[in-house]
This record gives sequence, C-alpha cells and structure tokens, in this order.
Amino acid sequence: MRNKVVLVTGGAQRIGAQVCRTFHEAGFNVIVHYRNSATDAKSLSEELNGYRRDSARAVQADLLAGEYKAFADTCRDAWGRLDCLVNNASEFYPNDLPGATQEQWDTLVGINLKVPFFLSQALHPALRESAGSIVNVTDIYANKPLHGYSIYCIAKAGLSMLTQSMAKEFAPDVRVNAIAPGAILWPGNEAAMSEETKAAIIRQTPMKRQGAPEDVASTALFLVRDAPYITGQVFNVDGGRSIA
Repeated sequence: MRNKVVLVTGGAQRIGAQVCRTFHEAGFNVIVHYRNSATDAKSLSEELNGYRRDSARAVQADLLAGEYKAFADTCRDAWGRLDCLVNNASEFYPNDLPGATQEQWDTLVGINLKVPFFLSQALHPALRESAGSIVNVTDIYANKPLHGYSIYCIAKAGLSMLTQSMAKEFAPDVRVNAIAPGAILWPGNEAAMSEETKAAIIRQTPMKRQGAPEDVASTALFLVRDAPYITGQVFNVDGGRSIA
C-alpha cells in the first residue's frame, strides 16, 4: 500500500482520525480533510509525518459551500494520485419533525448525503485512473430510524442507496462500499445522550458493550485493501444491534 493515497473527510477527530491512523500504519499517504478543526487536523498530520516524512497533509475545505472541484484538484495534486476516498464527515443533532426547519434539512442532508455525492463525482476521474475505491460511513439508523433524528436518518438512508447506485455506475473501475456503525462513540454537544439512553442502547446490543473507532477503521481498510471483489455493500459494525 506504500505511496497509495487516501482522503478522509472529517479526518481530524473521532472515527475519522482513527481511520487516518489505521490507513497510515498500513502504508498509505493520508489527506486529513477538515472544515473548522484546524488545530486537530494539523496536529494529526504532524503526528503521522513524525512516523514517515511527507506522508500526511491537512487540507481545509467547506464542502457545503460547493468547493468540490477545487478541493478534488488539491487532493489529487498532493501526491499526484488518489486511491481511496472515505466519506466520513457528518453532522448529527436532533430535530423535532413537526418543527423541522429548512436550515436543519440543508445542513443534515448536505453534509451526510450531498457532499459524498458531489465529492465522489469530482474525484471519480482520479479514482478511476488508480482503480481505487470509495468507503461511505453511514449509520445503522439508516434502516431503523432513531426517534427525534428524522432528517439525519433520512440522509444516511440516502447515503446507503448512493453507495449501491454509485457502485453500479462506477463499476468496474471503482469499487464503492459503506460501513454502518452502531454504538462506537457517543455523540457530544447538542446531540449528547443521557446515561439512561446509552445504557438502553448497550442493553439492545447483543455483544453488550460499546465498540471502538478501531472497529470502523479496520473494516474500512479491509474493504479497500483486502476485498477486491466486494462492491455495493453496506457492512454493519454494530455489535449485532441491527439484528436485535
């Protein structure tokens, strides 16, 4: 995998940061995309470059603003190629369905569905040239809606269908798969869950424990590196919760 290049959107923190570390450890050069988390993105890039010189770069872009072509060109030109796109950037916060606003719709559908669509489109030529792949990060709630988060669930359901549609459209040159995490990291900020809600989720998970970012990252690496005949699939990384 040495000298292959992966772009991870929302790669500065949480699951995205672990995806960056996992791919870097496997020999990839890493582009850490960020929108506002400049300090975290630059710190992560410096950490990775400390292991292997000129192997990570932090690139800022507000993809909701439609900077797809310019951002795609910057990423492709970093090392002259792109082998993998991980559409990880996401927004997650509650909305009251009867009182949902257009702003909530535009943000949640924009980040979780519109951005992966148009960024994948913009990067398709580079990925086709390298016979690369795309990994979308969706959610188990794409199939079983979470009460109070309807727009988020709608957007992630769209991302699951986008995965299948894009796999068919981009074949045979570019493979497209998705990962649907379960209880990996608890949400923070305004989406924070109560301890009672967290406990209820764990009770509903057959493995009776929370997962870890490494579970998602290692699955992403498997899909990119070790699964050349898999495309159009959504892999649940959820401790069995989707079958509970």
